[in-house]
Amino acid sequence: MRIGSIDLSPPFALAPMAGMTDTAFRRLVKRKGGCGLVVSEMVSSEGLVRGIDRTLEYAEYTEEERPVSIQVFGGDPDKMAAAAQIVEGMGADIVDVNMGCPVPKIAKHNAGCSLMREPAHAADVIRAMSRAVKIPVTVKMRAGWDADEINAPDLARRLEDAGAAAVAVHGRTAAQSYSGSSDWELIARIAADLSIPVFGSGDCVDPEQIVQRLQGAGVGGVLVGRGALRNPWIFEQAADLAAGRPPRQISSVERGEFLLDYVELLMTERVGEADGFRHVAPGQAPPPSTPARGHDRWVINKLRALNSWYTKGLDNGSHLRVSINAAESVPQLRAVIEDFFFASENALSA
Repeated sequence: MRIGSIDLSPPFALAPMAGMTDTAFRRLVKRKGGCGLVVSEMVSSEGLVRGIDRTLEYAEYTEEERPVSIQVFGGDPDKMAAAAQIVEGMGADIVDVNMGCPVPKIAKHNAGCSLMREPAHAADVIRAMSRAVKIPVTVKMRAGWDADEINAPDLARRLEDAGAAAVAVHGRTAAQSYSGSSDWELIARIAADLSIPVFGSGDCVDPEQIVQRLQGAGVGGVLVGRGALRNPWIFEQAADLAAGRPPRQISSVERGEFLLDYVELLMTERVGEADGFRHVAPGQAPPPSTPARGHDRWVINKLRALNSWYTKGLDNGSHLRVSINAAESVPQLRAVIEDFFFASENALSA
């Protein structure tokens, strides 16, 4: 699968998830293999254009993550075009447009999924962006606003005509949020109708589902969100299945090591980074030599958020969630992880 000149192999992508797909998590997923593209947390076009530090941080990425897409949201064509130019100036491979977020505080500003309610205006946004940059402009959308406004097939054609290089379709409406099920028949119809690549998204929480959707829906690729939070190896396992190999089984120790590696990356955020390690917006000051938010509480909160998903399906996963939520320091957090995942290994070696 290719988007413009960007080769995405395997054709599986990590979906953007606010508060979850930070650069540390994206790096770790990439290291596990099988993930052809990672997409950043959504970034405000207004914040990018105004140079707001917190917004610029969300757009930062590392070379290890390539190919990488930076997702922006907004509804003003000129500001979205300017934001795309900033993303291009950072050296990102792709700039993605959020037309799928159902959260009211995003939608009420004529951004996110509310753009789908104004197809002509949405096309104007993509047209302005695609004319402003040389890198591919892609779009993530939903089936529509609600059951009475399922307009993804029409909008996707308009966006292709406006210059979009690819679209990703989550087969739920904004009104559904994450209830019900993703309409993969709708996604398949859109994929059959367009000449640009189409990613399908929704309800892929195990590697078998990813491969089934890739082969059965006629899509060019599959975008995975919550499934990767539960199992960061899901892309590697899907790539194994697609190649006719049995998926590799992940040990308890590996699962524990992932969390410890995540803690370590968060704790050393912005510490000892070599020049050029982190791609920042043009004109942005280089990161300080000490972590901007690398204190214990921030790290613990990040682990709490991840483990609401990561512990699903684990034996005694609820016990791990409770223990992590009760941790008051990073050393205590590490001890909880080691006790849960390494106890049986340590007992065998004793």
